[in-house]
Amino acid sequence: MSAPPRTETEAWPQSYGADAEPRMGFFTDTSVCIGCKACEVACKEWNQVPEDGLVHTGWSMDNSQGLGADTWRHVAFVEQETPLRIGEGDDGELRWLMSSDVCKHCTHAACLEVCPTGALFRTEFGTVVVQEDICNGCGYCVPACPFGVLDQRKDDGRVWKCTLCYDRLQADQEPACAQACPTDSIQFGALDELRERAHARVETLHDAGVASARLYLDDPDDGIGGAGAFFLLLDEPEVYGLPPDPVDPVRDLGPLWRTTLAAAGAVLAGVAAAALGGRS
Repeated sequence: MSAPPRTETEAWPQSYGADAEPRMGFFTDTSVCIGCKACEVACKEWNQVPEDGLVHTGWSMDNSQGLGADTWRHVAFVEQETPLRIGEGDDGELRWLMSSDVCKHCTHAACLEVCPTGALFRTEFGTVVVQEDICNGCGYCVPACPFGVLDQRKDDGRVWKCTLCYDRLQADQEPACAQACPTDSIQFGALDELRERAHARVETLHDAGVASARLYLDDPDDGIGGAGAFFLLLDEPEVYGLPPDPVDPVRDLGPLWRTTLAAAGAVLAGVAAAALGGRS
C-alpha cells in the first residue's frame, strides 16, 4: 500500500484526474525586458487591480515599488555602473537591469499549505490561486511566502496576488501580461517546454559572451521544488531584490506533525492506562 501524499503538491495532478492539464507557467527573460511596464498595466486592466499610488521611490524610474495586494506584476529597475560592451573596461557607464516580477507559483507553496480555510488552492494547471470569497484575512500566508509576494489589502484585510490569469487559462488564452509584452520577455506555456527554451537561451547568451546569464527558480530540486514562474537573470538574484536560496518554510511540517501526533497519542494512552490502573 503506497503512502499518502505528504503535501498538496504531491497530490497534484492526481487529485484532478482526467481534468488535470499540463502545468503552465511563466519564463521571464530579463535580457530583453525594456521596462515599458505594459505587463503591469495589462494585469491591472484585466484583473481590475486597484491603482497603487504610483509614487516614485527616488531610487529609479520605478513607480510601483514592489509586489503587493494592488501590484501583481512589478517591473524592477536596477541601475549599475558597468561596462556596456564586451571587452571594454569599467568606464562608469550606466546599465539598466529590468525584470518583471510576479508570484512564483511555487511547487512547494508554503502559502497554500498554511491556509486554514482553503482560500488558496492549486488549479488544474498547477498554478496557485487565492479565492477572495473564502479568504478570511487571517494573514498566515503572508509571512510563509519566502518571496514576500502575498499582501493584504488595507480596506478589507484579504490577501491578493497573481492568479496567472486563471480565468483566461480556462478559456485557452494566455495571461494578459504575457500577451501585452512587446519583446516576449514574459513567455507563457507548458512549464517543461519553457525550461527547455530557457536553457537554450542561456547557452545562446553564453556563446555571445554574456557569462553572467543564469536561470533562477528553474531547478525542481531547490528549496521550493522549482517555481511555476522562473527567470533568466543577468546578475545575482540579490541585485534584483530576490532571495538567493528560497526555501519553503513549512515543507517538512507534514512529517513533523505526524511525529508530534504519534507522541501525543502515546502520552494520552499512558495517561489513560494510569487512570484505569488507579481505579482497580
